[in-house]
Parts: sequence; C-alpha cells; structure tokens
Amino acid sequence: MFSKKYLLVFFAAFAASAQSTDDDLLKKAQEIHHEVITIDTHNDINVNNFTAETNYTQDIDTQVNLPKMVKGGVDVTWLIVYTGQEELNAAGYETAHKQALSKFEAIHRLVEDIAPNQIGLATTSAEVRKLVAQGKKVAMIGVENGYPIGTDLQNVEKFYDLGARYMSLSHNGHSQLCDSNTGEANNEWLHGGLSDLGKEVVKEMNRLGMMIDVSHPSKESMRQMIELSKAPIIASHSSARGLCNHSRNLDDEQLQWLKENGGVIQTVAFDAYLNTEKNNAYDDTVNKVYAEVGKKIGFELLPRTEVWQMEEEKRSAYYEDFRKVRKLAEPKIKKLKEKVPPVGIVDFVDHVDYLVEKIGIDHVGISSDFDGGGGIEGWSDASQSLNVTLELVKRGYTKEEIAKLWGENLLRVLDEVQAVAQSLQTK
Repeated sequence: MFSKKYLLVFFAAFAASAQSTDDDLLKKAQEIHHEVITIDTHNDINVNNFTAETNYTQDIDTQVNLPKMVKGGVDVTWLIVYTGQEELNAAGYETAHKQALSKFEAIHRLVEDIAPNQIGLATTSAEVRKLVAQGKKVAMIGVENGYPIGTDLQNVEKFYDLGARYMSLSHNGHSQLCDSNTGEANNEWLHGGLSDLGKEVVKEMNRLGMMIDVSHPSKESMRQMIELSKAPIIASHSSARGLCNHSRNLDDEQLQWLKENGGVIQTVAFDAYLNTEKNNAYDDTVNKVYAEVGKKIGFELLPRTEVWQMEEEKRSAYYEDFRKVRKLAEPKIKKLKEKVPPVGIVDFVDHVDYLVEKIGIDHVGISSDFDGGGGIEGWSDASQSLNVTLELVKRGYTKEEIAKLWGENLLRVLDEVQAVAQSLQTK
C-alpha cells in the first residue's frame, strides 16, 4: 500500500507536469498566432462608432475595435455593410441604398481620416500582406444582403468600387435577388432559388471579382449560384448542420458542393449555430437575469426575431442598451455559468473538426459575427482570439493548418475569384 506521503509527492509531480504541458501549449499557440495572418470574415458595424468623438481607435463597448484587435492578435477584420430586409419596392431599395452608403463611408472614414497610420483598407491578398508587413491592421468590406442594390445592376460595380469584395444576395427574408434560408421555416419561397436579376448579379460579381457569400441564401439558391458561378464561393459566417440543425448552417450535401466548387466555409462563433440545445438552456437561465437587471434601468429584453425586424437605428440603440445590461449583470452571470455552461471554444472547434473531416483543411476558415450577435465563452470579443488558436493547438493542428484556417484559405479563394474576373474581362 502506498503511503500518504508518497501519494502527495506523486500528485504534486503530476500537477507540475500538467502545468508544464499547458505552458508549452500556450507558448506554441502564441508563437503560431503571432506568425500567421489572422482574418475574421464577419464583423458588423454601427456608423455611430466612426466619428471623431467615438471610434475604433478607442476601446469602446464593441466586440471589435483597434485596441481589442491588437490585444487579441487579429490582423484583418471584414467590416460589414449590412441592411435589413424590407419591402421589395423602389422606396425600400432607396432607403437601404442610403444606409449601405453610410456604412461604406464610415469604413473609409476610419482608414482614411481617423486612423490611417493604424489600419488600411485592402481589396486583394497582396494588399493584405503588404499592410500586415507594415505593422498595420487591415479592414476589408463585405456586403450582407444584396437588397440595397435594388434593381440596378450598376450598383454591384458601385459597391465593388467602394471596396466590397464579397456580398450575400439575401439576409433574413427573400430579397429581389434570391430566396433566404428563412423560407425553410414554412416552406415558403419567392423565386425557387435565384431570381432572373439574381442570376445577372452572380455573373456581374464574377466579372468584377467579388466573392459570392452563401451564408444567408437558401439551399436551392446556393445550388444555383454554384451551378452558375465560374468562380469559387464562400460562406462568410456559417457552421456545420451535421452538428447543429439550424437553417443558417450548411448540411453535408452543401458542404460537398462547396468542396467541389473550391470554396471555403468560415466557421462562425455564434452560440445558436454551434449547439442550439446547450445555448437555449443557457439563454433561458441568463435571460431571466437580464430581464431583472434591465427592469431596473428601464430596458425590456425582446426576442431576437423581434429585434431583427426593427429599423436600423432602433436596432442599434437596442443593442447598445443591451450591452449595458450585460455589463451590469456580469457578476450574477459568472456564478450561473458554473451550473449552466454556455456554448464555448470547445463547441466552436468541434465544428471546425467536423468540417475539416468532411471537406478537408483547404475549405474551412474562421469567423465571429462580432457586433452582430456572435461571441461565445472564451471568444467573446477580438481580444480573446488567441484562445481559438490555443484550442486548435491542443487538438493537434499544425502551424500550416492553423494558417489556412485563420486566413490563407480565404485569401486563396479571393485570389481565384479575382483571377476569374481578370480572365472574363480580358475576353
């Protein structure tokens, strides 16, 4: 029988060995994270945070800003020109177009006037690498929802000239261009995939060199886009439906289409798209706390579907107030997490593993959807981005593989899309 003293020495040695292993893994992760180009392909913005008084040079109450990018070692942020889905008429298109332009202008203001020495706008992989080599952060632009182009095909080129390098043709609701994944709820469709105008937009995006994003369009829309497109496509912020049965995720058949097309799926750190059951259990618990805390400051917690239907200005104000409530509720929430665990880094990398196994390392990437609903335990804002790399290292991913996941796959697709455009323009 072992003596008590022997057991104490054994456990102390075991603990020291485990600590040494953890330290080694962290050091390895830090080295890799510093050396690879880290790209987050989906971060929403509020134009109110792009003013002389309040902007991304400050560590303001946003999940993404320059101080958080520096702390988290994030090189590239795709800032999103998002507009909600309204009526399919001239008035709706005009309003959305103005909203879209205001977001383009805000991004240009950041890189040209507010912080040109800290961050630059990139439209090619070469520009990304050049800016990173200069020690600058990089902004790229994606358009979430083709609704604001209206019925004028020339607006696609207008957005391209303003810096957009990917665009989804719909969001939460069928647009004039294609059906949305939201039609699946009631099996109600407007076009049966792409509209005639949508097909022309796909061709125009190919001609210009703008990546086609399938994170919100319906499955049939995606199938038709791949059939029509001469270039690879992307899913800028989606995860695996095989692990989480949500219509925003791609099922195994869609993943195979994506692989054959040569595209990439950017795994998204959005709790409801990673583990719906776990997230619902956690949400039910914490929402009671948010409701209690919110009541004290006059804030009413609303269902996410109701928030999505708000006008842009009201939605932004709601999220701003909600962030204040979450801040006030932090002490209570911290205790709750011990009993009801939230969706976290492990769940996120489970999806990465699944996607890599299904379609290969060359077709998988990383995104957060920060400031648009994204964020999970361990990666709640850009400052915690090292934790993703650490979990990948723990699971045995090599530096080359991590580089592909964090950005090289996305840049490869961008290069191929732009090469197709050059070929089409030459012809």
